[in-house]
Amino acid sequence: MSASAPGTTHRTFAMDFGARILPEGGVKFRLWAPAASRIDLLLTVNDGITRELPMVKQDGGWFGLFHPGARPGHGYMFRIDGGLLVPDPASRLQAADVHGPSIVYDPASFCWRDGDWTGRPWEEAVVYELHVGAFSPQGSYAGVTERLGHLAGLGITAIELMPLAHFPGRFNWGYDGTLLFAPYNGYGSPDDLKALVQAAHAKGIMVLLDVVYNHFGPEGNYLHVYAGDAFFTEEAHTPWGAAINFSGPHSRIVRDFYIANVLYWLEEYHFDGLRFDAVHAIVDKSRPDILEEIAERVHAGPGRRRQIHLVLENDHNRAAYLERTPAGEIRQYTAQWNDDIHHASHVLLTGETSGYYGDYADDPIRCLGRCLTEGFAYQGEPSPFRGGAPRGEPSRHLPPAAFVSFLQNHDQIGNRALGERLIALCPLPDLLVVQALIILVPSPPLLFMGEEFGARTPFYFFSDFGPELALSVTEGRRKEFARFPQFSSPETRRLIPDPCGEETFLQTRLDWNRLEEKENRMILRHCRDLLQCRKREIIPRLRGMTGRQADFTVLAPKSLAARWIMGDSTRLTVFLNLEDEAVGTSAGPAGRTLYRHPSAAGDRTGTLLPPKSIIWLLETDKSNND
Repeated sequence: MSASAPGTTHRTFAMDFGARILPEGGVKFRLWAPAASRIDLLLTVNDGITRELPMVKQDGGWFGLFHPGARPGHGYMFRIDGGLLVPDPASRLQAADVHGPSIVYDPASFCWRDGDWTGRPWEEAVVYELHVGAFSPQGSYAGVTERLGHLAGLGITAIELMPLAHFPGRFNWGYDGTLLFAPYNGYGSPDDLKALVQAAHAKGIMVLLDVVYNHFGPEGNYLHVYAGDAFFTEEAHTPWGAAINFSGPHSRIVRDFYIANVLYWLEEYHFDGLRFDAVHAIVDKSRPDILEEIAERVHAGPGRRRQIHLVLENDHNRAAYLERTPAGEIRQYTAQWNDDIHHASHVLLTGETSGYYGDYADDPIRCLGRCLTEGFAYQGEPSPFRGGAPRGEPSRHLPPAAFVSFLQNHDQIGNRALGERLIALCPLPDLLVVQALIILVPSPPLLFMGEEFGARTPFYFFSDFGPELALSVTEGRRKEFARFPQFSSPETRRLIPDPCGEETFLQTRLDWNRLEEKENRMILRHCRDLLQCRKREIIPRLRGMTGRQADFTVLAPKSLAARWIMGDSTRLTVFLNLEDEAVGTSAGPAGRTLYRHPSAAGDRTGTLLPPKSIIWLLETDKSNND
C-alpha cells in the first residue's frame, strides 16, 4: 500500500500466486502445478503476437518465469504438458470467460480516497444482501452504486454482495465460481468494483463479500489437471464432489491459496468483511483448521488496522467459532447466519413443514423464542431431518451480536421451485409483525434485496453453463422437486423455470417501478420506521451485551414474550402475537413503548395482546441494575 497524492492511496496485495508486477518493471508469473511435467507461458503483448515461453520448474511443484517486457493489459495463459491451455487460477482479471486468457492487471491503477475509513462496529450492522446482476436494471457494480442513497436513507449500514469470483457464462448466483481472485467482468471492471466499495464507505456503509471455499463450480476449473490430488482429496466428499485438500499432503499450498484470497479481498478491494458460504462442507482434520487459521491471519493483519467482520454460514451450528474473550472481544468469527430463526419464523408464517422445516413443526414458537434469547434453536438436540443425529452446540452464553437474524435470503427464496418470496406465501399483516420482530431484536438483522419495499419479484435459481452441463442442471433441478406433491407430475414440473434460461435470470431482476405502488410505499415506510427505531433505541444499548441475560415465555402456540438485559442495564421486552385472537399476559406490559404494530396494538397498561400484533417496550427501572 502506498500514497501517490494527498488524500489518495494505492492498494496492492502481494502474493506468490499468479502474475505479479514488479516495482522495477516486468511481470513475474508463477503457477503451482505439481501434477505437470512442463508448463509454457503464452504471453500476448501489445503487438498482438503471442509468444510461447517455457517456464522454469522449481521446488515443490512450482513453475516460474519473469518477463521484463510484460505489462498491464497483456494477455496470458498456461499450456499444460504441451497440450491444454488454461487461465491463471489466481487471475485478477479475465479477457472474456473462465476458459480464455487472463489479463495482467495493475491494482495500483485505482486511486483510493477512503483512507480515513476504518469500518463500523458490528453492533451497528444492518445487513442488506444483494446479487449484483439482479439488483439493478443495469446488472452492474455501477447499478448498485446508483442505489446506495436509497439504502443509506433506509438505514442500511452494510451491503453483502453474493459471490463475485468469475464463473462460466453470462449469469450465475456466484456459487459456481472457478477463478477466485477475478471479480466477474460482466458486472464491470475491477476499478468499477472498487468504486462501488469506495462510494459505499463515503455513505457510511460497510461492504461484505460472500466467498465460497468448500468447492469450485462444475465448469471452468482446471486445477485437477495440473494440481490433481494435491488440491483435492478423494478421502472426503462434499455435495459437489471430492473435497478440497486442507489437511492432507501438499495442503500447505492449498491453505495458503485460500488465505491469500481472504487477505486479497480485504486488502486490495478494502472490503469490510467476508461471509463464508456453507463451511459445514469444508473437511479439515488439522489443528488449527483452515477457518481458525484464516481468522488468526485476518485479526493479525488487516484486523489490526480497522474493523473487519467475518461471518459464517454453518449448518452444524458450531458455537466454538463464535466464542468471545472474558472481556467480550471476538476471538475468531464475528457472527453466524442463524438459519434456525428463519426456519422457525417460516413455519409460523406459512405452516410449511416439509424438508428441514419439519424440525420446527412441533413447536415453532418455542424454537423462535430460543433463537431470540439463546442463539440457536438446535444446541445438540437430535434433528429428525438428519435422521435423529444431534445438531449444534450450546450457544446461550454467546451475545446476541453473534447471530445474524433474517426472514429471507438468497437460499431460502431461490431454493424454492418457483422462487417465491414470503410476501407471496403468507398474509401481509403477519409478515409485517414478524418483520418488526426481526428488525428490532438485539441480533443484527439482514434484509434480502427488495424485501424493504415488499418486492414480489421472484428470485429463481439461475446458471449459464455449456449445453451438455446445462441440460443436466435443468433436468436435475426438476427431478429435485419431484418428491413434492405439487410437482409430482411431469406437467407440473415443467412449470419450474429453466435455471439455464436467460429469461429466468432476467425475471429475477428487481422491479424498482414497484416503489410507486401504494402497498410497496407502505411496506417501505414500515421498514424505514423500524430501522430508525433500531438506530435510535436499540443500537446504542447493544455494546456490552452478554449471553445468559435473556429469557422468553410462550403465551400461546403463536405468541410469546421475550426479554433482554441490554448493555446499559435497561430491559428490552417484546410481546408477539400471531394468533387470530387476543392473548392474555400474566401482567400488563411495563416500560416505555418503543414500537408497536399495528399502531393501535394495546397500551402500557393492558393485559391483552391484540391479534396479529407486536409491542416493543423498554424499562429503565432501577431494579434492572440489581
